[in-house]
Amino acid sequence: MSPQDTGPFLPFHEDERTAQHLAGQRAGRAAIRAFMPDQHRDFFALLPYLFVATLDARGWPIASVLTGAPGFVRSPDATTLGIAALPAADDPAAPGFTAGAEIGLLGIDFTTRRRNRANGRLVAVTDGLTVRVTQSFGNCAQYIQVRTPTPRPVRPTKLESLPGLDDAARGLIKSSDTFFIASRSRAGVEGGGLDMSHRGGRPGFVGVQADTLAIPDFRGNRYYNTLGNLLGDPRAGLIFIDFVSGDILQLQGSVTIEWHPMGRPAGCERLWRVEVERAWRRHGAFPFTWTFGSYAPTTLSTGVW
Repeated sequence: MSPQDTGPFLPFHEDERTAQHLAGQRAGRAAIRAFMPDQHRDFFALLPYLFVATLDARGWPIASVLTGAPGFVRSPDATTLGIAALPAADDPAAPGFTAGAEIGLLGIDFTTRRRNRANGRLVAVTDGLTVRVTQSFGNCAQYIQVRTPTPRPVRPTKLESLPGLDDAARGLIKSSDTFFIASRSRAGVEGGGLDMSHRGGRPGFVGVQADTLAIPDFRGNRYYNTLGNLLGDPRAGLIFIDFVSGDILQLQGSVTIEWHPMGRPAGCERLWRVEVERAWRRHGAFPFTWTFGSYAPTTLSTGVW
């Protein structure tokens, strides 16, 4: 381990501390650094996909994913990531990839259940992206299901803008054991920014009725990065993936949090509801064929709606 790997940690921002208080928990200090430890830098370079959070023209977070051959993400130094990929032209998140814009990154390896997060700014957008990292931290393996990807040829995608959730979208959400959420801290909060996070559970853990999602919050790292952001700014971007077809469902909606919900699935400590306001479906946009391995042990201890 290099000396920098033991460097100082950053404090939680104000709304994260408020969320911890509302949940009746404290995380102590946050293992969040202003640079990437060497093991994080090496980890990003192993990945063939990278989940990202950006902002649209209205300031709403929007979630997406970039893909490439392993090594398409590289770290020349402890505060820089170079990403040899750009969003597809039909990706609704694409306009937000501009120099100077905030970005949140989630590296997750479904084969090993490792994940690391980084937040920062895009300092250059050319034939790829350069990110200046301002926050970096690891997450535990809870609720990550094991899957093995096999790359398949990238095909032209077809974008559908949905007026609301249709039957196919609700079916994907109800059958999903994994999704991702982009959130942002409110303006003026010191130490905030964009964040990209993972959520997992057994198929059926996300409830859906009409255009409203009901999402249980299971026990995690007690940082409350996502819920802290949503306290200050309830706008969120979500992404669901059909691991069979490669279809990607991208959503934006407003979130309300129930800190002491009734009638919740087993393991649910809090509940948040998303009123979906915008939705897009991109057919075959995730260029992998997946072989399911197993559920995380923590996943098997949780309930569904």
